[in-house]
Amino acid sequence: MSKSVKPAPPTTLVIFGAFGDLTRRLLMPALINMTRLGLVGDDFHVLGVGIDEGNDQTLRDALGSFDAKGGEGAGEKGEAWARLKDRVGYLQGDFTKDDVYEALKTRVTGNVAFYFAVPAKFFGDIVDKLAEHGLMAETPHAFRRIAIEKPFGHDLASARDLNARILDKVSEAQVYRIDHFLGKETVQNIMTARFANMMIERVWNSDCIAHVQITAAETVDVGTRGKFYDATGALRDMVPNHLFQLLAMVAMEPPANFDAEAIRNEKGKVLKAVRAYSPAQAERNGVRGSYTAGKVQGHEVPDYTATADVAPDSHTETYVALKLMVDTWRWAGVPFYLRTGKAMTCRDTEIVITFKPVPFASFPGAAADMLPPNRLIIQIQPDEGLSMDINIKRPGLEVATAPIALDFRYADAFDIGHLTGYESLIYDLFAGDQTLFQRADAIEAGWAAVQPFLDLWATDQSIPEQYQAGTLGPAAADALLAHDGHAWHELAPAGQTVP
Repeated sequence: MSKSVKPAPPTTLVIFGAFGDLTRRLLMPALINMTRLGLVGDDFHVLGVGIDEGNDQTLRDALGSFDAKGGEGAGEKGEAWARLKDRVGYLQGDFTKDDVYEALKTRVTGNVAFYFAVPAKFFGDIVDKLAEHGLMAETPHAFRRIAIEKPFGHDLASARDLNARILDKVSEAQVYRIDHFLGKETVQNIMTARFANMMIERVWNSDCIAHVQITAAETVDVGTRGKFYDATGALRDMVPNHLFQLLAMVAMEPPANFDAEAIRNEKGKVLKAVRAYSPAQAERNGVRGSYTAGKVQGHEVPDYTATADVAPDSHTETYVALKLMVDTWRWAGVPFYLRTGKAMTCRDTEIVITFKPVPFASFPGAAADMLPPNRLIIQIQPDEGLSMDINIKRPGLEVATAPIALDFRYADAFDIGHLTGYESLIYDLFAGDQTLFQRADAIEAGWAAVQPFLDLWATDQSIPEQYQAGTLGPAAADALLAHDGHAWHELAPAGQTVP
């Protein structure tokens, strides 16, 4: 841990959904990392709440996969878990009932953060109960905050209703809407790369940039999440949250300062500037797909409609591609292409900034339209880093050009592989820094931008185009860019680069 980063204030983290997958896979490993790095002290406590039978030791046993003698949790992580586990407690009960909250009042004092690691249908109920039982009342010396995972609503109307319900009970300053993409180092580095480098920010506009691509490709299929996914789909699951956060980071104006509200103001302005399409425009600028049986990295994947808990006649999309416009002076005329999908060729989350071609090239045999454009590729996962494509002279007696890539990989310079991405989000939750968390107006602006597509695709006539598992998506997604004279940046498996 940097010496300039102080431990978070004494806090009790109450996790609703103590035995859930999110707690086990991400929250507890992040809390163990925070203990190891000194981001929390011995005055930090965890209290899990859930319906499962058990006591403090039951939860500790369920979460304690860190063995200091060897295995996955060897060494420092095992030692950190040994220090933390005695401060992990459990409260058994139905968190839709009043008695759980009365019991909570006897178990927590001082600073408390409530983490909602539960299905979205419980968000409003938990906030109501916390407020009704006085658990959200703050004092000058003790904060009370809530952390809410996605999905925050399933369309514009439901997001507005949920925001209204929550903000009727607590203040916006107490609400931390989490998007775990914002915990990734490379996502946070977008602002630094832009605003700490004059050579980048000076060309970061429609004068120099031709188009922007934002991709979140997954190799995993729907698997055991059929019931959730068939009611959600790729658009709701990824676009108004994860991909729009990346879009906002790319397109925001420089904030007046780097306070949380200044940054969130600028990000909110971007999302409100995303053009609201008419039904006809939405039809021209959106593509949805559904994977069929195929092979992904050597593994057989069944047809999406053959997945457990998925309707055999389902019209839910597992892939989506959109062309969006941000109607500001900086981005006038620059298309933003977004795509995300499951069961694709490789796992790759990236932002590709493609610059306009040079206006004139006098190199022998190299017309301006023959030179490949400069591109800045921000790799979010799995190989975090930055790459700049430029053209140079090829060695030899003749003046011939060749494209090359200037690459930086985080793993080459920094040790970040042991972090989950939740460490910075949880630390900021305790520290009271809302920079990396979504505000109500930005949430609603994101839903407003995708609502035309939701409305269009809700009709029985809207059927996703099929694509084979292990490919890059439906053909219509390629046509979406080809219509504008562009093509998707080719995705590469981890550890490989695309020329």
